[in-house]
Formats: sequence, structure tokens, C-alpha cells
Amino acid sequence: MTRFTPAELEAARDRLVPDVVADGLSVLFCGINPGLMTAATGHHFARPGNRFWPVLHLSGFTPRLMKPSEQGELLSYGLGITNVVARATARADELTAQEYQEGGRLLGAKVERLRPRWLAVVGVTAYRAAFDDRKAQVGPQERTIGASRVWVLPNPSGLNAHWTAATMAEEFGRLRETARDA
Repeated sequence: MTRFTPAELEAARDRLVPDVVADGLSVLFCGINPGLMTAATGHHFARPGNRFWPVLHLSGFTPRLMKPSEQGELLSYGLGITNVVARATARADELTAQEYQEGGRLLGAKVERLRPRWLAVVGVTAYRAAFDDRKAQVGPQERTIGASRVWVLPNPSGLNAHWTAATMAEEFGRLRETARDA
């Protein structure tokens, strides 16, 4: 794994991380915002403690454990990745309420344009803030964006101690089964 100095990570705050998207995906995963490691590498969910890639595999979305640098392969599985907020931060709590709201508006426009069957927001707090839905829980939502359904997944950050990789994989697996049957 590439090692970055603190100064290199700090400089990554100004980098945009490109989305991994295409029209008509089965599931478009949506993170909160890029962390500094993600911004430094240009690969989503790149921080070593993040459980996104292992959970994606454990849930059956991918046939093998992928590395963040292989994110482009997700498109061949009908999957993609974007973020609610584009700005990279060391921690999500550095984001403002206005950034979440604007991010939700921009995400809605992106989803209407790309038309994935499912938008899967990883992080209930981010979903609540971006879409002003204070009562949202993990799972399928009533909300649709255009023809796209919405599912809220647990945040795969290593800081999220409420969910283990196994329990996250169960929830991701529920989405996978539903998306496959739709």
C-alpha cells in the first residue's frame, strides 16, 4: 500500500475523486464524502480500516475481494460509486449542514440523469442530513428519485462500531437480493 506523509494527505483535500458511474446501473453506492486517503489515491473507500470492499464481497455483490484500485471493475457488475459531498475531509463531521443539503440536491440530479435501479447511501446520518429525513432508518426507503429506489446502508467506516462486517454484509446482501429480483 502506498504511504502518504501527513502533508501529502492534507494536500489531498483539494482533489476531486471521480465517480465510478454509468447509465442504468443496478446499484449506485453513495458514500458520505471522500476521506483524505481516498482523495490522495483517487480510489473510493481507500482507507485501510474501511470495510466497504470486504462487505461488498461478503454480501455477494462481487465474486472476490476487490482492492480500491480495482474500483473500475464494479461497472462490469452493474455497480457504481459516488458521494453525497465531493469535498475531501479527514472526518465527516467537518462537513456543514449546507454541504449535505447541496450534496443531496446534486445527488438527486445525478441519480435522475443516470437512472440506477437503486441508490444505496452508506450512512444513515448522511442520508438524513442530505435528504432532510430525520426518521430514516437502515433499509429500503419510501423515497424515490425519479425511477430509482433508495436504500440506506450502514456506514462501513471502521469508526462505526455499531455494525460488524458480518451484520453489514447481511444488510448489503438484503439489498443485493432485492436488486437482483427487481
